[in-house]
Amino acid sequence: MTNKKLAGIWLDTEKAIIAKNHDGQETSEFTVCGTAKHEKQHGNSSENTANNSEITTKTKFFKEIDKMLENTEELYITGPGTVQEELKSYLLDTAQFKNLKISLDTAQQMGENQLLDAVNSHFGL
Repeated sequence: MTNKKLAGIWLDTEKAIIAKNHDGQETSEFTVCGTAKHEKQHGNSSENTANNSEITTKTKFFKEIDKMLENTEELYITGPGTVQEELKSYLLDTAQFKNLKISLDTAQQMGENQLLDAVNSHFGL
């Protein structure tokens, strides 16, 4: 067991599953602490409006995730595509997370138990 406050996320462009080993104060075993959904808007009249809407909804999605990461010292992000890199950039541009150690990986669809296994394996627990 480690005293470091660790977290792991599996995410794609639709949703994120977040697991942590802490409640902000105490550390324990990893548990899934929540999920976040990327609510996309449809039916925009112009490409510019659609792009602005996508940026707004993605930022809202990332903010929903960052609320669950409070006090995290080290983060493991996995999933398909490049959205992990976008989340990493977003977090490192946020004052609260500018010194957060973030590791990236790629993985296909994962459920909660698979994420817990992957996070434990990544952190050597």
